[in-house]
Amino acid sequence: MGILYGMVARGRVVLAEFSAAQTNAGQIARQVLDKLPQGNDDINSSYSHDRYVFHVKRTDGVAVLCMADDASERRMPFAFLEDIHGQFVRTYGRAISSAAAYAMNDEFSRVLSREMERYSNDPRADRLDRIRGEMHEVGQMRIVMINNIEKVLERGDRLAVLVDKTAAMQGNSIRFRRQSRRYRNAMWWRNVKLSLMLLVFIFLLVAYIVFSLVCNGSISPFLLPLCFK
Repeated sequence: MGILYGMVARGRVVLAEFSAAQTNAGQIARQVLDKLPQGNDDINSSYSHDRYVFHVKRTDGVAVLCMADDASERRMPFAFLEDIHGQFVRTYGRAISSAAAYAMNDEFSRVLSREMERYSNDPRADRLDRIRGEMHEVGQMRIVMINNIEKVLERGDRLAVLVDKTAAMQGNSIRFRRQSRRYRNAMWWRNVKLSLMLLVFIFLLVAYIVFSLVCNGSISPFLLPLCFK
């Protein structure tokens, strides 16, 4: 059955109402308004009557009331009340504070009828369901963002590894140049030593030949000093 009656009031002044069935809901709704504390304090209350429950929401002095069957619990009726309050305030604004009784009834009773039908028969009209759907979409977007962040972090890790490898290659290159320089220096000194040894050998060979010629080629290398006696 859903929502059967709806009302919008300022204090105890009824500005618009609509009933989907021939009941005394209007009279009981006025009694509920009389029970509300005086003032403009925000109120969310529910009152049971036979097989029905009257739900009322007062915000900024504007009270929105509905009657629903007791199977509707509280969630759907209060979603309806919040929606009606928002539409009423957006539509009439400052005119609400000075409007006479039933001043908006001709126009807004049609809105009440339409929204009562929608909330009673369309499960998508339930704000909580819509919020759950939006939260699901946000959750999916969050998962996508997390995946993207993980990919960025993975690329960051790969970049860090690449930087480490580059640094290692640079270090190896420096060590290789140093080792190459030391190797070249070692080879240079080795060549110098070999060259000196070769020069000494050639010098000794030439000296031997010269001394051999001087001594008519008959002297033994060990007796070469005797050629000078």
